[in-house]
Amino acid sequence: MSMILFACIVRVRDGLPLSASTDFYHAQEFLECRRQLKTLAQRLARHPGRGCAESCDFRIYFSSLGDVACMAICSRQCPAAMAFCFLETLWWDFTASYDTTCIGLASRPYAFLEFDSVIQKTKWHFNHMSSSQMKSGLEKIQEELEFQPPAVLSLEDTDVANGMLNGHTPVHSEPAPNLRMKPVTALGVLSLVLNIMCAALNLIRGVHLAEHSLQVAREEVGNILAFFIPSVACIVQCYLYLFYSPARTLKVLLMLASICLGNAYLHGLRNTWQILFHVGVAFLSSYQILTRQLQERQSDYGV
Repeated sequence: MSMILFACIVRVRDGLPLSASTDFYHAQEFLECRRQLKTLAQRLARHPGRGCAESCDFRIYFSSLGDVACMAICSRQCPAAMAFCFLETLWWDFTASYDTTCIGLASRPYAFLEFDSVIQKTKWHFNHMSSSQMKSGLEKIQEELEFQPPAVLSLEDTDVANGMLNGHTPVHSEPAPNLRMKPVTALGVLSLVLNIMCAALNLIRGVHLAEHSLQVAREEVGNILAFFIPSVACIVQCYLYLFYSPARTLKVLLMLASICLGNAYLHGLRNTWQILFHVGVAFLSSYQILTRQLQERQSDYGV
């Protein structure tokens, strides 16, 4: 019988599942353990790097480092050293395949589902590998566990804290963890690229003007600021598109006004077509920011 039954990769800060193995167990006890694993995944940020929890005939193990955690459902006969060795192997394989930017920007469950094949292969390898083949790796993990034992968690306490038992009403703290941004669109990516280009052009022109102004006149100081301020505003627009921020509409209008006024001030140093280009990019970016709203994160995920 297999000792490692199910494994998944989750994002620590919000418990978003990134990839998972395909399981073929449909017993009620196993499905209940899967539900408890999802509940525990949403609270990993509050727990230490290694831990385990018992659920009926199974054990849930987790190992987290940075923004990625690996979790597994194992039989009670599975040694803890074997489970943590398996999770550590998965962590190294996953972080070697995907960088932190991709992981941080993932907006939908199982965004890296193609990693499922690696999880399945690693799970099969550990389930069918002899004790002698695993000896060196297990000894190292066993020493680490003896020096720093994993945390032992109570799944019942976790369920109560999430309002899942005895009809308790869930306690809502801040709404942000339950929400995520809508997916990035192709037009949104175009607006980001154009915004970065406009920011670079403004910065280059502003630095060039400042370098050649040994005795800066008042008019030239105004021109330099008219280049630098829109440059900063373009970068802020990129941030507002990628990440949620309170009072977004007010900030978008402020950045748009800064870019428009800056380019209007530069009339004479720029021709009409150049000004229209910068202002047009600012309006496109503003529209993309305001249309990319928050949406509810799904409460239940399936592979």
